[in-house]
Amino acid sequence: MDEPVNRAFDGLGLTRDFYREVFRRDSIDGRGMRLDGYVHFGRKYNNAFWDGRQMVFGDGDGKLFGNLTGSLDVIAHELTHGVTEHTSGFEYHNQSGALNESASDVFGSLVKQWSLKQSADEADWLIGADVWTPGIDADALRSMKAPGHAYNNALFGKDPQPDRMSKFMHLPDTEQGDNGGVHINSGIPNKAFFLTAVGIGGFAWEGAGLIWYESLKASGVEAQFQDFARTTVQKAGELFGIGSAEQSAVLAAWQEVEVPVPGVPTGLVRARSIASNGHGGAGRQDDLAALTRQIGELNAKMTRLAKDVKALTGHDSDLARPRP
Repeated sequence: MDEPVNRAFDGLGLTRDFYREVFRRDSIDGRGMRLDGYVHFGRKYNNAFWDGRQMVFGDGDGKLFGNLTGSLDVIAHELTHGVTEHTSGFEYHNQSGALNESASDVFGSLVKQWSLKQSADEADWLIGADVWTPGIDADALRSMKAPGHAYNNALFGKDPQPDRMSKFMHLPDTEQGDNGGVHINSGIPNKAFFLTAVGIGGFAWEGAGLIWYESLKASGVEAQFQDFARTTVQKAGELFGIGSAEQSAVLAAWQEVEVPVPGVPTGLVRARSIASNGHGGAGRQDDLAALTRQIGELNAKMTRLAKDVKALTGHDSDLARPRP
């Protein structure tokens, strides 16, 4: 019996089922694409990847990493690179590349949570918790809840992921520079998703996950953090209502990680300050009312802009419709 083969088969199938049952998406391309996964890649290969056609998993060297099929979220992470390629197509460098990596972490974690039927509060929000060997002192490859705290040991040093824009790492757009820090700066949108999920509560795939999925479909290849933040706020309003608790949670999350949403003043609201007291208070209610007005104005501006673009070009704007 080949355990990595079985884990890859089961994990890829479970991820396919997740996308179908939660988002009504038929496989990677939305049209029933065959899932090809390969294990035992190379010799003692400490990685896994999506190559544009298939998911590939190494065995690990047995010293640092075990077999890369050991974590369900890693399997789902690689498959999601394919989903991203067939939706937004985020270019794999700098901020758009960090959004690409973050999307894979987001839906990788959601597949694990969905399989365990865990709420946002119950989930560990760790990526690759079962990849390190027992001899390595580390919790996981990355932590969405606490970027920068997944590991800290003499061999690898401290997890370099930032959790806010003031800690953003400007790295060379080269292979040695992680294509501008795509695996490192993904900690910022990862933290924004975590904050949104716990701010909304319940099962993360039903609220935050739906917002992120629709935003992934509506984003362009060169999207930056601010672009994606604006799209998630817009989609939250479309899905749950302008000024809804879900939309407020999205906005507050991006503000917490210091990614401003164009058209909305920074620091206007924090989701926790609204949710922490059921009866609120006059000041808190005023803040919420102001937020609702600001979001309504932002959505109205984006709608007018989309109409103006259509009038000028004769085509719908990507601001108003998802990319295929």
